[in-house]
Amino acid sequence: MKNRVSISSFAMIIIAVGLIIFPFLNDSRSMLILLTQIFIFAIFAMSYDLLLGYTGIVSFGHAMFFGIGAYTTGIFLQRLEPTLGWLLVSIIVGLIISFIISFIVGLLTLRLRSHFYAMLTLAFASLFLVGAEKWRTLTFGNDGFTFRVPDPFKDRTIFYLTCLFLMIIIFLALKRFTSSPLGRVLLAVRENEQRVESLGYIPLYYKIIASVVAGVTASLAGSLYVMSLRFVNTSVFAMDTTLDALLMTIIGGVGTLIGPIIGAGLIEIAHHWLSVLATNFPIFERWIIFFGILYIVVVMFFPAGIVGTILGWKGKKKLGKTQAKKDRKLAS
Repeated sequence: MKNRVSISSFAMIIIAVGLIIFPFLNDSRSMLILLTQIFIFAIFAMSYDLLLGYTGIVSFGHAMFFGIGAYTTGIFLQRLEPTLGWLLVSIIVGLIISFIISFIVGLLTLRLRSHFYAMLTLAFASLFLVGAEKWRTLTFGNDGFTFRVPDPFKDRTIFYLTCLFLMIIIFLALKRFTSSPLGRVLLAVRENEQRVESLGYIPLYYKIIASVVAGVTASLAGSLYVMSLRFVNTSVFAMDTTLDALLMTIIGGVGTLIGPIIGAGLIEIAHHWLSVLATNFPIFERWIIFFGILYIVVVMFFPAGIVGTILGWKGKKKLGKTQAKKDRKLAS
């Protein structure tokens, strides 16, 4: 087991080093932007995996935290000087607002059954969407607004590396969080909430903690997202944003953290590829249909996602070897 862990860790280090040196070997601006988007949505998908994969919470309103981070950073940089100081302040303010909102929403809704919770989170996200559309003096509604970014981040390479390092840091932090005693309780809540309660734990408290951590992480992803576009509108609150995170998590592998990163890469590359094809083949303009088909195929043939399926194959292979050893011992 230790050997396998060391091999997988070594592989991830090699990939990380490759991504770090990539912009110095390839000057393709479009590829740099695409990879940056993958890093950003990987952070967002990991935040959703913390809810779905590790706590068993299905949320249809996770985009509200993504949107809070996006609008907070956009408004600060549009109305104030686009400096690194104000950028940092805007991100921190977005994290604080997301912390408060996720705590309140969790306290009000996590007592309910899963499907009621899912619908209420959708209602809260819709409330933020309507508010952003109506409060045009601040948000400019669906038209949105552009803004300038701090001078260092005008260099796409610097922004690329920043997003890459943040993705790695978030991955390591969430990995440590889910491996902690608190994370083990979250897994137990996912598996059998009643048993956890019978052992003296209060599942609601642990669900709220997971909701807060996921909300704050999603807010950071939202801030990075608008930094990459230098534009923000109400689409950041749309349900499509939450569905993207859900699709990335399920395709990559629920409850794995590395799965959402892989899922984000596949979905963003597919977005880009289908957009290019749509310029020559109009049928690909309806790319959402292809994602629907992909989702059905994954659920039918790979219900555990890519990473979950691979781990399942390894587990069966290991079990088969163990059983073979036992059989040989009995035969001898």
